[in-house]
Amino acid sequence: MSAPVSATGRGAVVAGFDGSPQARQAVLWAAREAANRQRELVVVNAIRGAYPELTVNPGAVALPDAVTEEAPRKRAEHELAVVVEECARVAPDTDVRPHVVYGHPTEVLSRVAEEAVLLVVGPVGTTGLTRALLGSVAADLVHTTTTPVVVARDETIDEGQVVVGVDGSDVSASAIDFSFDFAIRHGCDLLAVHAVTDRAMDLATATAQRREIRDHADTVLAATLAGHGERYPDVKVTRTVSFDSPAQALLNQATNAVLLVVGSHGRGAVRRALLGSVSHALVYHAPCSVAVLRRGQEKGERL
Repeated sequence: MSAPVSATGRGAVVAGFDGSPQARQAVLWAAREAANRQRELVVVNAIRGAYPELTVNPGAVALPDAVTEEAPRKRAEHELAVVVEECARVAPDTDVRPHVVYGHPTEVLSRVAEEAVLLVVGPVGTTGLTRALLGSVAADLVHTTTTPVVVARDETIDEGQVVVGVDGSDVSASAIDFSFDFAIRHGCDLLAVHAVTDRAMDLATATAQRREIRDHADTVLAATLAGHGERYPDVKVTRTVSFDSPAQALLNQATNAVLLVVGSHGRGAVRRALLGSVSHALVYHAPCSVAVLRRGQEKGERL
């Protein structure tokens, strides 16, 4: 019986790689972020195969003696070597560790990144059924892993503003902390967006009611952002209230964003479907990279 994948990403930035152009961009995004955070980068290529639970030691590929599937392993090692060289170009002072692991990408990345500070993946995979198959890896990770997840759409990391969704919840507060930390490190402005709920919109049948709802939303924004201005005086913050749905409100503001940050309240596919999952919609449709923080990440070290 094989041992589980070891948590090799402790304290590191972990990036998933499957050989696709989208994954390459995500790894380079992760390399720049790891350099900015002064963290190690661990790049993981998970191979779907007959050996899903292999232990991976630092700097090595662990395979049982009986393995005859040499071609997939060698191809994965070669692809990783190429992308590691590219990481050295964009982040020359960052330590990069490549890993090849047999197993389902979602399970492997969740395990390796269990004690990481950040997990970075691309939005789609290598097969034709991208959103239905490998593309679902990104969607599954943002709803299952306890590590903050970034779905990186390109290599850009510090050109544009950071947009964060605010709803007054604990996980939203964690998303705000993440946003301010990212903005100050990358010299970005911050836009905080609060979307009025559909129920509030149904009740807003008159201008006075609409104004009252907007005033309440402004109060939620101010209360949630309180104290951050003092902690991050160099971050320029803009607040906006939208009467669109939360997903649409954030998509509307993300045109010139370098990163869109949200909290996820969902747990599993059924709950995600029932809630209509704002984070799930953004992972698929946002024009920029998306960071998703889940409930349970409110405490711990600075992100």
